[in-house]
Amino acid sequence: MAAAAAMAEQESARNGARNRGGVQRVEGKLRASVEKGDYYEAHQMYRTLFFRYMAQSKHAEARELMCSGALLFFSHGQQNSAADLSMLVLESLEKAEVEVADELLESLARLFSLMDPNSPERVAFVSRALKWSSGGSGKLGHPRLHQLLALTLWKEENYGESRYHFLHSSDGEGCADMLVEYSTAHGFRGEADMFVAQAVLQFLCLKNKSSASVVFTTYTQKHPSIESGPPFVQPLLNFIWFLLLAVDGGKLTVFTVLCEQYQPSLRRDPMYNEYLDRIGQLFFGVPPKQTSSYGGLLGNLLSSLMGSSEQEGEDSQDDSSPIELD
Repeated sequence: MAAAAAMAEQESARNGARNRGGVQRVEGKLRASVEKGDYYEAHQMYRTLFFRYMAQSKHAEARELMCSGALLFFSHGQQNSAADLSMLVLESLEKAEVEVADELLESLARLFSLMDPNSPERVAFVSRALKWSSGGSGKLGHPRLHQLLALTLWKEENYGESRYHFLHSSDGEGCADMLVEYSTAHGFRGEADMFVAQAVLQFLCLKNKSSASVVFTTYTQKHPSIESGPPFVQPLLNFIWFLLLAVDGGKLTVFTVLCEQYQPSLRRDPMYNEYLDRIGQLFFGVPPKQTSSYGGLLGNLLSSLMGSSEQEGEDSQDDSSPIELD
């Protein structure tokens, strides 16, 4: 029995070595075609081999060949062919039901980084990559992939898209560093506090308290226009500081008074009260928006205090009325 098992293992190893050797020989021929400038012919051969490997359930070989082919086409400025093979990399991952791993996420992020930032193929690629990385959980993609995408977009100075992906990662420090650069390069000096306030409120809307705290602390320590605190010169920063403390405490009365006292600062951006409505629901037991004789955020909070004080300190699990985080 042991001898038979050993023989089977050796045969499997030999087959694996032959397969790798075969793939390497094919890659050599394809590389030669690309080097000669026979891009169309090479592209079609890559596609033919992909479907052949997939039909034989050789998903790993198909993926590796498409990935190396895409990188080769990128290096020769053949964006369309490279993007097409990149999509086939994703197809191999989807059909093989491969488990998400850092190595695969980094490979996908590298392909993304080489695509033309303005190409529609890039949009389709990132959407599909994020869907695969979620592992069927219905979430918005794996945090590590979001982080890698955010870093690439930051290098491209696409700060808005970078911020979106940082929000769905767990990298509060990286987000803060990007926002400091964004604020100093493109923002008004008097709006330095607004860049971090928006990020903190959005992280809290995503129930990510730890990243909200990290982005606030890192940003306020590193931004050249913000004097050391707390307390801070800017009232909005003091509000955010108190809000993070209140979220840890979960006291609805504290949250209500805080929002009331800092209304002048909160009126600087009409979205702040929208975010705070959501934060009230998630961390302070405030019911979803309702018509109130008081009106607005404060009316909703006062109604909660008078009618639902017993819910104070409980986390709401209701996920209705999600806010779009752009």
